[in-house]
Amino acid sequence: MDLDPEGIFRDDSDSEDELYQEKEATKELVVYLVDASPKMFTPLTTDEDGTKETPFHLVMNCILQSLKTQIIGRSYDEVAICFFNTKEKKNLQDLNGVYIFNVMEREFLDRPTARLIKEFSSLEDSFISNIGSRYGIVSASQENPLYNALWAAQALLRKGSVKTVSKRILLFTNEDDPFGNISGALKTDMVRTTLQRAKDAQDLGISIELLPLSRADEEFNVSIFYADLIGLEANEIPHFLPSAGERLEDMTDQLRKRIFKKRKVRTLTLSIANDICIEVNTYALVRPTLPGAIMWLNAVTNLPLKTERSFVCADTGALFHEPTKRFQHYKNEIVKFSINELSEVKKVSNSHLCLLGFKPLDCLKDYHNLRPSTFIFPTDEEIAGSTRVFIALHKSMLRLKRFALAFYGSSAHPQLVALVAQDEITSSSGQVEPPGMHMIYIPYSDDIRHAEELHMAVDDSAPRATDEQIKKASALLRRIDLKDFSVCQFANPALQRHYGILQALALGEDEMPDIKDETLPDIEGMARPGIVNALQEFKTSVYGENHEQEEADSAAARETGTEASRKRKAIAETAARECAAYDWAGLADNGKLKDLTVVELKYYLTAHNLPVAGKKEALIMRILTHLGK
Repeated sequence: MDLDPEGIFRDDSDSEDELYQEKEATKELVVYLVDASPKMFTPLTTDEDGTKETPFHLVMNCILQSLKTQIIGRSYDEVAICFFNTKEKKNLQDLNGVYIFNVMEREFLDRPTARLIKEFSSLEDSFISNIGSRYGIVSASQENPLYNALWAAQALLRKGSVKTVSKRILLFTNEDDPFGNISGALKTDMVRTTLQRAKDAQDLGISIELLPLSRADEEFNVSIFYADLIGLEANEIPHFLPSAGERLEDMTDQLRKRIFKKRKVRTLTLSIANDICIEVNTYALVRPTLPGAIMWLNAVTNLPLKTERSFVCADTGALFHEPTKRFQHYKNEIVKFSINELSEVKKVSNSHLCLLGFKPLDCLKDYHNLRPSTFIFPTDEEIAGSTRVFIALHKSMLRLKRFALAFYGSSAHPQLVALVAQDEITSSSGQVEPPGMHMIYIPYSDDIRHAEELHMAVDDSAPRATDEQIKKASALLRRIDLKDFSVCQFANPALQRHYGILQALALGEDEMPDIKDETLPDIEGMARPGIVNALQEFKTSVYGENHEQEEADSAAARETGTEASRKRKAIAETAARECAAYDWAGLADNGKLKDLTVVELKYYLTAHNLPVAGKKEALIMRILTHLGK
């Protein structure tokens, strides 16, 4: 019986023979392959300042933004930038029409550096004069720059095993028919050899992805040539262009989505029952973004430092080479434990994830979701048959409307989790939600608080809103309702500023990039008459018509305050009056502040809300600092 006849739990890249053998890639090698033919420099649109925007400019800007993001998020991934259809050539094979951009002290395929980003940002201005652009495939020549570019990219991606490294070529072009200028046997031969070169690269585990750009006069027709090159099926062609970036302004987002692919967090063993265990991968869907960890560097070489810890005997000063042991006093005796013995004592379960039972879905409440869930998906890498068992469990949970209760964690942080099955959701453009399970972290009983705990006494009645107040509040909410709200619309301003400062320092920029704080209130929008009236009506219904006057009276009463506040106010007024009688700048310039008494010095400090504690010398230094002397 085939439990997965549609193959929905199989990755798109899996084949029948490789389903049980593929390993998760932990590092990516990416080659940006950019068409530099004259058609890429044909203006498409006009910017706000009146300049013409070209497809080449768009691609350069997309790659630049991607490098800046990648150097922060995945700095150990390696990239190369390769142009084809160029006049100059620079590559390992000395192929015509292929130019690999690079900087000093860096290999062609290497980690992105600040120098690479800085020089790449100014490359477009000098590209035509220094590198040049030309039509590579013409009838008068047998040169094939596209073939050469694929060959050069394949050579760059030669290092690393496909089992541990993900290798990709991102191809940018607006020419849907690169062999349109030739015909006959020459065209047939060039098309055949180019497709074979692409197939050879894909057989080596290299993924070729096309990011097409439409020209001003016509749309990009992927079915002419590139569908065969990247391996698109006939039913996939109609949906390819929307997913690859139908509009020019979406190209940067599309590139970012393709660069940062989902990667597994870790692999867990799910224990079901009677020593039946399967293997699942976990994926983080939503997580808070944090600044990068601090790394200590050598002051001379600027290389990362490696931290080592050693134990030294307090009596002899000798280094301990044997594993340390722990001990516990018991009946006047010392009982020694090794690290392995302690871990065995603390062990709660032999598996990472242990199934305990099932509950109806309505037993799982919204407030049980403490933090973002983790998505789990089966894998047959180490335990064959895991996918079949997972599918059977997944289908049964969906049919019976149950969720699985499981133990998850370690001895240091054990907790219960709920495994909620999710069915696949598809649309006309492809898969929207994948099948699998969400691992929801269940709170302990101590983590749950009653919302009305303060009003649970018998003689204490909780305040309730009237129907009029509820009506006014609803009207206000309708006025300020955010249409199509999504958390993805707002970037963290603190993180943006942090990375903006790092970017300015690394690239030697004189000015820090402008950071737009999208979390600030919309002052202009909140000032619209409809919102102002709705807000005023709500305040009136809750606080009464005279609430503004009452607030003003309350503020005035607070200002008069107690006897202590009146005394402090009198001291401040006296200090301000006495301070005005002195020429403090002149006394500071002539060095005569030391001739004043401590009481006189405190007049200045009190009048300017400065601390008055300390000796006379400290008071004088405080005054000089405030005066900027």
